[in-house]
Amino acid sequence: MAIASKLTIIGMIALSLAIGFLFFYLYSDLKKEQKKKHIEELTSQLINFIMFIWLGKIVLNLSTFLTDPLSVLAYPSDSKALYFAIVLIALLLLYKSRRKSVSLLPLMESFVHVFLISSFVYEFIQLIVEDNSYAFGYVILLAILIGIFFFLRERLNVIILLIILVTTWSLGMISIALIQPFVTVFGYMMAPWFVGVIFIASIGSLTYILRKRDA
Repeated sequence: MAIASKLTIIGMIALSLAIGFLFFYLYSDLKKEQKKKHIEELTSQLINFIMFIWLGKIVLNLSTFLTDPLSVLAYPSDSKALYFAIVLIALLLLYKSRRKSVSLLPLMESFVHVFLISSFVYEFIQLIVEDNSYAFGYVILLAILIGIFFFLRERLNVIILLIILVTTWSLGMISIALIQPFVTVFGYMMAPWFVGVIFIASIGSLTYILRKRDA
C-alpha cells in the first residue's frame, strides 16, 4: 500500500512536470531553438536536483546510512533533504553562470514558467482528485502568480519580475502557513523559517536593485 501511494505521488509529479514543460514549449515567447535548449538544461538540472535530494538523505542521516543503508534509501525524502538540494542546485547554477556555461536569468525565467504551471497542475490534482483541502490556498496563490507572470513578463525586465514573483510567493506561503497546519510544495512541507529566509532575501534584492537604479 505504501509503495502504491509512493508511485501515485511520483506519477502525479511526473504528469505535472510534463504539462509544465509542454505549456512552456507552446506558450513561451522564445524561439524554437532556445526553447529546446532551455528544456534540455532544465531537464538536466532537474536530474541533478533529484540526485542532490538523494545525497541529502544520505548526508543528513549518515550514521544510520553507515549501519543500515537500505533503511535510509527506502525512506521517503523529507524537507531537510529538499532544502539541502535547493542550496546545492543554487550553488551549481551560480558556478555555471560564473563560468559562462549558462545564462542564468533567461534560464530562471523559463524555470519559473515551468514551475508555476507544474505546481498548479499538481496542487489542482491534490485538490480535486485527492480531495486535499489544504491545497486550496496554494492553488489560489499559484493562480495569482501565473497571472502576474504572464501580465508583467513583457512589461518588466527579468530580474525585477523574478524578484516580485519570489517575494509574492514567499509572502503568500507565510500567509497560508498562518491559517492552516502546514503548506507543501510537491508534497514537501515548507517550514516558515525557510520561506521567511527566501522572503527576506527577495525584499533585500529588490531594495538593492531599486536603490542602484536610482543612484
